[in-house]
Amino acid sequence: MTRQTSPSKITTPDSPKRACGCADTCCTEPAPETDPSTSAPSAASDHASLHEVREKVREGYGAIARSGACGGPEGTTGGGCCGATAFTPAQLAHAIGYASGELAAVPDSANMGLSCGNPTAIASLRPGEVVLDLGAGGGFDCFVAGPKIGATGRVIGVDMTPDMLSKARRNIASYREQTGLDNVEFRLGEIEALPVADASVDVVISNCVLNLSPDKARVWREIARVLKPGGRVAVSDLALVRALPASVLADVEALIGCVAGAVLVEETREMARAAGLVDIVLTPKGHYIDAMTNWEDPLYRKIVSSLPAGTKPSDFITSLDVTANKP
Repeated sequence: MTRQTSPSKITTPDSPKRACGCADTCCTEPAPETDPSTSAPSAASDHASLHEVREKVREGYGAIARSGACGGPEGTTGGGCCGATAFTPAQLAHAIGYASGELAAVPDSANMGLSCGNPTAIASLRPGEVVLDLGAGGGFDCFVAGPKIGATGRVIGVDMTPDMLSKARRNIASYREQTGLDNVEFRLGEIEALPVADASVDVVISNCVLNLSPDKARVWREIARVLKPGGRVAVSDLALVRALPASVLADVEALIGCVAGAVLVEETREMARAAGLVDIVLTPKGHYIDAMTNWEDPLYRKIVSSLPAGTKPSDFITSLDVTANKP
């Protein structure tokens, strides 16, 4: 199988800032107002569909949190996570770029093999910064980021799954014991409505989570809202280089596994730009998907069976690093 050996970079020109309109307090962007007398009949069904997707994701990742391992939505040991389940979580972390030194302070139960990249590496974190992790899970990237920003910095992890949040908060004690730091906290919330104040964050990171959102454009607007002027984004995610077959999109396991919810690389760029972010750089890493196929990950074996003859998952899916700045 041919692998991509040197990821390409795609840059976009700067675009004007888009104001959120929130005050300098913790706020979220309100849902669009509707007039019941004029709303289209599909509005309620669209809202129900978004809720259904979110609940499927919450249920799937709640099962992962309770089992402590990456598995399908029914708690199986097969595919169904962003990370490859043919590797142990530690093996996966090393394979996608985490150094042994970065993992030293991470509690064992925080790494559940849910990663598709290392956003803390591309974020170039500095002491004293405030870092926000979207979809923090068991706290893996928060605990990696903590020592990088030091005692004067702060890491805030947000997750919508109570089971994940409980696991992350339990892991804080081990992190404190290993590092002597008390700079990580976790908040319950959805990434489309972040429980974080306007212009209060230096860096937003996320690892294989944005693709799970049923309203990704709103997530990008929330990212722009919470960032300080001059703040930056460092996201590792899964994206599409071409549309997936309908059979894959309809698979719940592929949704929980971050594949069915992924959007085209170009759409990611446009949503970040529409939110008012600039200096957008997208770095596709198709070789990561090839590696998961070579590792015989159960989810990706299943996807292969649904693809047109002569194609492979990396012809459709790529791991994508996204960096951008707020003006």
